[in-house]
Amino acid sequence: MSISKKIAGDYRQASDVVKQWQQQGLEVVFTNGCFDLMHKGHILYLEEASQQGDKLIVAINADKSVRKLKGKNRPIKDEDNRSLIMAALSFVDLVVVFHEETPLELIEMVSPDILVKGGDWRPDQIVGSEHVIDHGGVVLSLQFVEGYSTTALENKIKKA
Repeated sequence: MSISKKIAGDYRQASDVVKQWQQQGLEVVFTNGCFDLMHKGHILYLEEASQQGDKLIVAINADKSVRKLKGKNRPIKDEDNRSLIMAALSFVDLVVVFHEETPLELIEMVSPDILVKGGDWRPDQIVGSEHVIDHGGVVLSLQFVEGYSTTALENKIKKA
C-alpha cells in the first residue's frame, strides 16, 4: 500500500476503515499526539502500541492544536509532513489529523478496541478512556522512554 493511502482524509473515512477492520475480527489500537520531531521515544512507543492489537491508527494534532498546546513556535513540521512521516512507519496502519483540542470526537467516531498513551498518562487521564471502556475496549498506559522529547530537540537546535 502506498504511504499516502494510509492517511485518512477525514473522520468518516477513518471510521469506515476501522469498521472494516473490526468486521474482519481485527483489534484496532488508537493513539494520538503531536509527533512534531520524530525521535527514539516516539518510535519505541509507537512500536509497542502496534503490538497491542492488529491495526494501529495514529491521530495527529492539527497545526493549530499543536500551537495551542506547545506554543507559537510549534509545530516545527506542519501536519502534512507529520502525517506523511507517520504513515511511512511500517507498523502504522492509518493516520488521521484531528482539529479539536482533544481527539475525543474522533475516538467516539472510530470506537477503537484498545486506546493507548505513553506512560506519563494514567489510564483514567487518557481522553476517550470512558468511551472505549463503555464499549468493551481496553485502555493502556504504555512504557515511557525517558530522555527523549521534541522540546529537548528544539532546545538543542536553538543552541546550535
